[in-house]
Amino acid sequence: MSEYMKLGDVCVFYSGTGFPSEYQGKIKGKFPFYKVGDISKNVMLGYKFLTFCDNYIDLIVAEKIKGVIVPSDTVVFAKIGEALRLNRRGITICDCLIDNNVMGIKPKTNYLNIGYFYYWMCNLDLQKYSESTTVPSVRKTRIEKIDILVPNIAEQLKIADTLDKVTALIDKHKKQLEKLDELVQARFVEMFGIYPENSKCWETGIIRDIVADVRYGSSRPAVDNGKYPYLRMNNITYDGELDLSDIKRIDIPDNELDKCTVRRGDVLFNRTNSKELVGKSCVYNRDEMMVLAGFVIRVRVTDRVLPEFLVAFLNTDFSKQMGMRT
Repeated sequence: MSEYMKLGDVCVFYSGTGFPSEYQGKIKGKFPFYKVGDISKNVMLGYKFLTFCDNYIDLIVAEKIKGVIVPSDTVVFAKIGEALRLNRRGITICDCLIDNNVMGIKPKTNYLNIGYFYYWMCNLDLQKYSESTTVPSVRKTRIEKIDILVPNIAEQLKIADTLDKVTALIDKHKKQLEKLDELVQARFVEMFGIYPENSKCWETGIIRDIVADVRYGSSRPAVDNGKYPYLRMNNITYDGELDLSDIKRIDIPDNELDKCTVRRGDVLFNRTNSKELVGKSCVYNRDEMMVLAGFVIRVRVTDRVLPEFLVAFLNTDFSKQMGMRT
């Protein structure tokens, strides 16, 4: 028989730990120290269990920073900022630490199976429970009061197994879509040829002739609890997509907004980065207003060209190789 119970009665909650910069960057140690970006990276790679981590610490450091040790089979997630809205979840596989932008919830095994609880958490939109502030955030005291349906363990195992199979199917189709994306890129070359050979004899021109406006983003630093989301070079992927899993915030005067905000259809170009990453570009395809960081150029094109076409060209091997030569 199933019944509804409060999360606070059937789970143990874990808070994050402040992570001083002087202890960051170690790739080996007793404890992985998960940040929001680590959770996002694992989820984006298709991992339910946290497999990759960028930072490790040893026991001495954990004691020095008064770290809260989070056990295995704990569901962890971002509790503040834009990442909260993405609803990404991961399961810990060993004793670890989480930073103070992350919360962990471990189900009590006499009530909940970890697989069932994980999928239930993935279906829980935490934004609905966030505080009414500029920056979304959730509190333990509010989450503890959420009701969860608790079937018997056998039924939970059956549900988790079914959802595992569905997830595997979804992952398979995602990989097929990635192959289709590669096919689209190949089709682009097939239709328009390989520049600069131009075997199709298409009309050519200079990029500046199809551009209506070019602006740099803001050079102002990101701030905690800023008014606006801050779009940085790390939010543009190498293959021409937006990745908003790790968004900072910024405060900026109203009179500067027009020159450094983005709108749907803007082409974003990463002007400064490592040699192999400079020149990353994508189309901003959202309606939400964001402020652009200074290492990214905002390009607005004329009606002679679609922004998607320009980005497809900029992401060809030729364009990227040209960028690496400059």
